[in-house]
Amino acid sequence: MAELQSHVVKVRSKNAGPFWVTVDVFCGDAARFAHVCRALETAAVAQLYQQPVQLLKRFDIAELFVVKFSFPRPVVQGSREDRDMHGAQWAALLAEMVIAER
Repeated sequence: MAELQSHVVKVRSKNAGPFWVTVDVFCGDAARFAHVCRALETAAVAQLYQQPVQLLKRFDIAELFVVKFSFPRPVVQGSREDRDMHGAQWAALLAEMVIAER
């Protein structure tokens, strides 16, 4: 078992508008992409981000070796309660998630 970040090139998050966040997992090649697709369970990611599975959107983009997750922000971007204006801190949670070895 190892953290996701040790299996991939980069994990990045950003705003997907003022109401959503997107987290991208850049795998770098077909073998790592296949492994991440198998090892990274959508339900586990939903639990990590405290989202109902029905609201978490997952996109496996084989042509780019990228796995993408999008989910609603807990507060609207720029609101008084917003502690991450650009949505950049969400990536750290997923990068540190432990997944199975190859």
